Amino acid sequence: MDNNYIIETNGLTKKYDGVPAVDGLDLHVKEGEVFGLLGPNGAGKTTTILMLLGLTEPFSGSAAVCGFNPSRQPLQVKRLTGYMPEKVGFYENMTARENLQFIAELNNIPDKEISERANELMKAVGILDVADEKVGKYSKGMKQRLGIADVLIKSPKLAILDEPTSGLDPDGIVHITQLIGSLPKRGTSVILSSHQLFQVQKVCNRVAIIAKGKLVVEGSIAELGRKATAGQCEIEVETKQPTPELVEKIKELDSVIKVDIKGDILLVCADTDLRPDLAKIVVQSNLPLIQMKIQQLNLDDIYMKYFQEKE
Repeated sequence: MDNNYIIETNGLTKKYDGVPAVDGLDLHVKEGEVFGLLGPNGAGKTTTILMLLGLTEPFSGSAAVCGFNPSRQPLQVKRLTGYMPEKVGFYENMTARENLQFIAELNNIPDKEISERANELMKAVGILDVADEKVGKYSKGMKQRLGIADVLIKSPKLAILDEPTSGLDPDGIVHITQLIGSLPKRGTSVILSSHQLFQVQKVCNRVAIIAKGKLVVEGSIAELGRKATAGQCEIEVETKQPTPELVEKIKELDSVIKVDIKGDILLVCADTDLRPDLAKIVVQSNLPLIQMKIQQLNLDDIYMKYFQEKE
């Protein structure tokens, strides 16, 4: 395993009745990052997570998690990782505080540390004011918050979170997303599996998109955007009453593919970033350069493009 990777898989494969649920998956998750694991239902995300945790055996291929083989060394992996499934389960006749205390004791956390750590985490996830209420009375969103505290109580080296913002209101989503983004500073790397692509885009350093058990693409959102557009970029140039002569001069640039006009805005599609050349042409045409920027694909656009292509 590369020392820079907290998770590395090579050709990881899982079959059920001869049908691949995960098919030759190569993943590389760097230590100290929030990594998004994306894909439609049935893509193989949960099966991948279960193999990483040593909860199911791969058919072939290999995986290393925190330097350990989860199939052969599952206890070492479990000691260093925290897992929050999509459907969180607790002892509902116990309070949130009691649930956390129980989990802490199972993980051999010293008694003198448990209370302080539990209070800190319940405050961080926003349930300290209901810490002594039985979990059976909690809403789904409150259970999600407790689930994150449950994962973090043992200060794991790696946290795997499956739909952690499910059931939360908009303020709760923002709050928990910010908390997830702060975890690497606390020494916890994160795998985040979520359908909330806007939130993933805000906190993930890199993402992987999986479809039908296969890796479609992996990288930063900027890298995925460049791949999705085959290296092309769209530059928005705003001036005042652009002339036909200006448009023709821009079209003469070698890397320009096309130019669309929308009022005072020129949308220039090119193979490379031509902003310096475009600025020069506008100024030499005695027109004001009001604004110029590259249009960036968001994660929804990238996801849909790759997923549709895979289909």
